[in-house]
Amino acid sequence: MAKGYKPVKGSRAFWPKKKAKRIYPKFKNRTVPGDVAPLFFAGYKAGMTKVSYIDNKKNSPTENMEVFKAVTVLECPALVVAGIRVYKNTVKGLRAKKTILNEKLDKNLSRKIKLPKKIDNKKLMEDIDKEEFDEVRLLVHTKPKESSLGKKKPELFELHLSGEPKQKWTYAKEKLGKEIKAEEVFQPGDWVDVKAVTTGKGFQGPVKRFGIKIRTRKDKGKRRHTGVIGVRGVARVIPGKIAMAGQLGFQTRTELNKKVLKIGSGDVTPKGGFLKYGIVKGQYLLISGSIPGPKKRLIFIRKGLRTPSNGKEAIEIKNIITDSHQ
Repeated sequence: MAKGYKPVKGSRAFWPKKKAKRIYPKFKNRTVPGDVAPLFFAGYKAGMTKVSYIDNKKNSPTENMEVFKAVTVLECPALVVAGIRVYKNTVKGLRAKKTILNEKLDKNLSRKIKLPKKIDNKKLMEDIDKEEFDEVRLLVHTKPKESSLGKKKPELFELHLSGEPKQKWTYAKEKLGKEIKAEEVFQPGDWVDVKAVTTGKGFQGPVKRFGIKIRTRKDKGKRRHTGVIGVRGVARVIPGKIAMAGQLGFQTRTELNKKVLKIGSGDVTPKGGFLKYGIVKGQYLLISGSIPGPKKRLIFIRKGLRTPSNGKEAIEIKNIITDSHQ
């Protein structure tokens, strides 16, 4: 008699469910031809609200009608270019060759790294102009003091650029010590990918972690545990096959194809402020749908890698709902 087939129950989702190394993520390096421009941006998650707009999608059931959509608000203070990092390709991959810091650094950056007493970049820049290199990235930091986070310590990370290495170097020298704003990276209507560290839920059992079945009251031992964790006679548990207890949440996740609906400032805060966040003081991004991570977390937004062929038109927002969330 043929052996019956039955799929394994319970969602495995992402495996392994691994705890993130730090509270904000990073993007892998990729080569993007074309003009020099930053490939991603960062903002703090303020909360969610709703907007009303006229649906301009062709052949949609609600075409030319006013519809409502849930959106996420990201407060996006400008990123400050604190330095430049030049890389050389070796047999072991990209290796940092030289790092140039801006001569006038924000004093709050000393909360993150140890700042040198004296910075002289003239000779370093002359050396880089003469040498060959394969990659140039900007060292940027956030300005949380201009948001409602209530902290001064900035986040510091590398910002990747598109274009050729020599073009990147020219662009980086121009931007050193200056600010990069969200409208330099995105435009309303752009498809973007969002990367963030999800809300942490600590150590959880297999029922909550993987959705396995709770055992009956007559089962021996415990009810919220897996029945069998491996075949008899094998001296180990096969990794990636058995739902077991462990870390849930605080994991790096990327969501594809979110749409930038608006880049604006000052007219999005609900009455009384966003719960657990407060007032959005400066520039913000409106992103369609929900985004991983709790409020106040730093979210990374990059230009979409696998964008849809349609729906690239900017949406004209009629109204942003600012009713109280209290």
